[in-house]
Amino acid sequence: MTTALVIASSAVAVAEPSAELVEAAKKEGMLTTIALPHDWCGYGDVIAAFKAKYPEIKVNELNPDASSADEVEAIKANKDNKGPQAPDVVDVGLAFGPQMKSEGLLQPYKVSTWDEIPDNIKDAEGHWYGDYYGVMSFLVNKDLVENTPKDWADLLKPEYAGQVALAGDPRGSNQAILAVLAAGMATGAAPGKEAGEAGLKFFAELNKAGNFVPVIGKAGTLAQGSTPIVIMWDYNALAARDTLAGNPPAEVVVPASGILAGVYVQGISAYAPQPNAAKLWMEHLYSDEGQLGWLKGYCHPARFNAMVKDGKIPQDLLDALPPAESYEKAYFPTLEEVDGNREAVTAGWDAVVGANVQ
Repeated sequence: MTTALVIASSAVAVAEPSAELVEAAKKEGMLTTIALPHDWCGYGDVIAAFKAKYPEIKVNELNPDASSADEVEAIKANKDNKGPQAPDVVDVGLAFGPQMKSEGLLQPYKVSTWDEIPDNIKDAEGHWYGDYYGVMSFLVNKDLVENTPKDWADLLKPEYAGQVALAGDPRGSNQAILAVLAAGMATGAAPGKEAGEAGLKFFAELNKAGNFVPVIGKAGTLAQGSTPIVIMWDYNALAARDTLAGNPPAEVVVPASGILAGVYVQGISAYAPQPNAAKLWMEHLYSDEGQLGWLKGYCHPARFNAMVKDGKIPQDLLDALPPAESYEKAYFPTLEEVDGNREAVTAGWDAVVGANVQ
């Protein structure tokens, strides 16, 4: 476990929302989410648990496959709209939290377990707060790929011609933007703008070699054979492996170098039509139940260390995760490094790599 997320907290976490908040949320009767695929981080079960707990609140799910950039745009586009197209809550990459705060798109709220969220992954005023993290990995179709790549440099080998894909468009998808950072770090470049630029060069080389496939990779494209190797977060890769259930057999590998940890953050829209339902949703996510729901989806939740310390995590959930060594070496980039990389990648992808990922 990296020390980056270790916190000291003597506070006892009380995860019960107030009766007033529950009542106000029920009165609103709806919660609008966006960009929450059910196979991402165990969200399907997390949403189902919220519905079971609060049957009076309808969960309106917008565009499950939206990128972080799409989420930002959805709030901007619906500022004056109190209808079902306006998201109440967002789940975005770390770099997007401060960006949204600076643009006045988020309202502050501190959940009752606030003290157990590490200080380095939350806004002191409560506009955004880390929810879970994972590490960048390769998901490999073993029917089509004989030798599993063990590191980033392996992906350049001729044997992987027409096989390597990203799990998003690096011009707007946080997952893809950070995959470029990890590839750059594996070349020895310093995290941030430098590694972002090195990562772009790596993908340009991958594209020139004919190994890069400009298709957004997921379990379905992997199974069909159009993207036999997909670079994605470990929790998405592990969930896809489980979904495929051996057809085809899939392997998940954390590369030997450039082991990058990526944190996502939650926030409530400043224009949320249902602000109380949004706050209740946050209380659900940061309760023991919500955090364990994410862990079941192979994500390390924000309160992971505090919950381990308090003996709140069942052993079988810990045993289902990849070996601890992969996480011990993981690098948690600072906000400045994440920002520097995002700017380099989103601005430079078309000019440097020139592959239209869709």
